[in-house]
Amino acid sequence: MAVARMALKKPRGRPPHSDVLTPAEWRVVESVRHGLSNPQIARRHNVSLDAVKYHVANALQKLGLASRAELRRWGGVRQDSLLNRRTKESEMTSSSAQAHPGSLAQICRTTVDVEAAKSFYADRLGVPLLYAFPGMAFFDLGGLRLYLQQVEKPAAESILYFRVEDIHAAHARLTDQGVEFFNAPHLIHRHADGVEEWMAEFRDNEGRPLALMCRSKASSEV
Repeated sequence: MAVARMALKKPRGRPPHSDVLTPAEWRVVESVRHGLSNPQIARRHNVSLDAVKYHVANALQKLGLASRAELRRWGGVRQDSLLNRRTKESEMTSSSAQAHPGSLAQICRTTVDVEAAKSFYADRLGVPLLYAFPGMAFFDLGGLRLYLQQVEKPAAESILYFRVEDIHAAHARLTDQGVEFFNAPHLIHRHADGVEEWMAEFRDNEGRPLALMCRSKASSEV
C-alpha cells in the first residue's frame, strides 16, 4: 500500500515546457530584443527587477549565448507564434513571400507629453485613434499608422517602418546586402484577436533609424 501511495504522488515543480523558453522567458527576451532595459521590462510586465534578471540569465544559459548583445540578435521564434506556423506552411508550399521592404506601414514621432499630443491629433486634427497604451498612441493616417511615443527628450528624426510579408526572409536578404541590424526580428505585440506585430530595426547610411514591420495573421486571413 505504501508503494502504491508513493506511485500516485505527483512530481514536484512545474512540468517541463515544450518550447525552448517558458512563456515568461519569451516575454522578457522579446523585450530585450526590442532594446528595453531591465527596469523598463520590469515596469512593462509588472514584475520585479530580480525576476527580469533571473529570466534573462535563464534564457542566456538555455540558448548558449554569452551576452545580452547576442540575445538581441538571436532570431528564435516561439512555438505558439502565428509567424512560426506561417513559416512552416510557406516552406511546405514553397511559396515566395515578399522579402524586401514594401510600402510604409508606420511612422514614429516622439513627444514629451503623449496625452497632449493625442488630444492634438485626435481632437484638433480629427485623425482616427486606433488604440493607446501607457506612453503610446497609434493613429490611422489613411492606412499608414502614426505611432506617438512619449520620451524625456524628443528625437529629431522620425522612424520609418517598412511593411514586409516575411520579416525573417527580408532580414536575411538585407543582411546579405550589407545592412546592419541592431536586433533580430522579434514579436512586439499580440492583439486580442491574435494578430501579431513583428519588428527588426536598422539604420540608413547616415545613421537615421529605420525598421521592418510585419503583421502576422492566421493563415485563413493572410
